[in-house]
Amino acid sequence: MAEYERIVQPFEPVYDQNAKILILGSLPSVKSRENGFYYGHPQNRFWKVIAAVYDREVPQTILEKKELLHKCGIAVWDVIESCEIKGSSDSSIREVVTADFQVVLRKCNIKKIFANGKTAERLYNKFGKLQTGREIIVLPSTSPANAAYSLEKLIQQWSVIRE
Repeated sequence: MAEYERIVQPFEPVYDQNAKILILGSLPSVKSRENGFYYGHPQNRFWKVIAAVYDREVPQTILEKKELLHKCGIAVWDVIESCEIKGSSDSSIREVVTADFQVVLRKCNIKKIFANGKTAERLYNKFGKLQTGREIIVLPSTSPANAAYSLEKLIQQWSVIRE
């Protein structure tokens, strides 16, 4: 069984001044950390969903992923700056230090904040909402652990980010 490990967010937020929406995850998985970027697990459907919602090609490289986000007016970050966690198990998260969302909110005209899954929503509501005073809209997780949602169903649910 995995032991608790203190993880510090390895990635900077991805945004530019044109970002209108902020999508928050909880914390990069072990695979994402190994692959060096958000939603880096090969079975995570985040990039396929964003590409489909905006009728774009699915990005392959980190540069292509950043370009897609910028073209679509999306900022991406995580609720957690650091925490203790066992492997990639969201249910084991403890000792949370929240990210400073003002880094993005001060520089962008963010209209809506979305959570990629219930864990991000719960953590934001518990730790982040006091900081921002803003509501978050939960979307189904794009994680491979969320087997209840097909790619098609995720795309349908995530289409609200374009409104």
